[in-house]
Amino acid sequence: MPSFANPPPRQISALGPPGTAVRVWDVVAPLRIWHLASLDAPTVAAVWMWAFAWAAHIRLPGWAPALLALAAWAIYIGDRLLDARAGMCTPPKHQLRDRHYFHWRHRFILAPLAVLAATASLWIVVTCMPAAARVPDSAIAAATLAYFSSVHSRRRLPNCLARFLHPLLSRAVLIGVLFTAGCLLPVWSQVALREAPGLVERLLLLPALFFAALGWLNCHAIAQWESNRGAHSKRVQSIACLVGFLGVCLALLLAWNEPRSAALIAAGAASALLLALLDRFRGRLTPLGIRASADLVLLAPALLLIHQPFRP
Repeated sequence: MPSFANPPPRQISALGPPGTAVRVWDVVAPLRIWHLASLDAPTVAAVWMWAFAWAAHIRLPGWAPALLALAAWAIYIGDRLLDARAGMCTPPKHQLRDRHYFHWRHRFILAPLAVLAATASLWIVVTCMPAAARVPDSAIAAATLAYFSSVHSRRRLPNCLARFLHPLLSRAVLIGVLFTAGCLLPVWSQVALREAPGLVERLLLLPALFFAALGWLNCHAIAQWESNRGAHSKRVQSIACLVGFLGVCLALLLAWNEPRSAALIAAGAASALLLALLDRFRGRLTPLGIRASADLVLLAPALLLIHQPFRP
């Protein structure tokens, strides 16, 4: 049984070519806490929502990103606590990471915070969210709850059905789709209220599809890095370069008619290329360092909001 008080020590050195040593770098303390306390997902979600709104020339109310960030934080804390508990009960079936040890050690702080975040989210929904927006948002919430329930449920699909649905229902695909949908839906509903035919599809459809692919790529890369499979392959790097290249081409096609959508996709392409760079130098980063950096590079769209202040 693993000791949650004493997680495995972080790697501080690694071997390069025969006879040489490669220095392994860790991330700075604030970035470690940002990742370990599950603050990375809420930050990325809020930035992506604001970026979609910027691309669509929409000014969102302040409660919208707050609601998304609080809900994402509560979900991720609960997910990691459940993973940590499962690892404590059946260690051979669960390989725990630094974030799981951190959540379990601080569960008496993080669990109440998750409950408070979920309560605050519910309060925002009841007091601030328009009634027309509750139905689609509730659908996304129900789909997210169903997904996490299936992840932590002891019941499993029959083998034949699981093999058939695996490509479509893999963890990386579902997280990419649900995460992007949660960030996009409030903006999508605001654009739809303008009653301009085709405006929603023209402004947001292609960026949404690309960022869903980027979310999948992020989850896929992390899964590969945290497993021992493909430690010496270039599969993640090649896929990330392909996604980045497609993003650049798509941005160039949209640059004339929809410059903001093009800029948003270009920022996503930069995130994909940074993931390829992380994969290239993954041997020089600690496991925690590369995991935190993988989420950090998803904040590239924030540069658009800094460089060009928000104007509807």
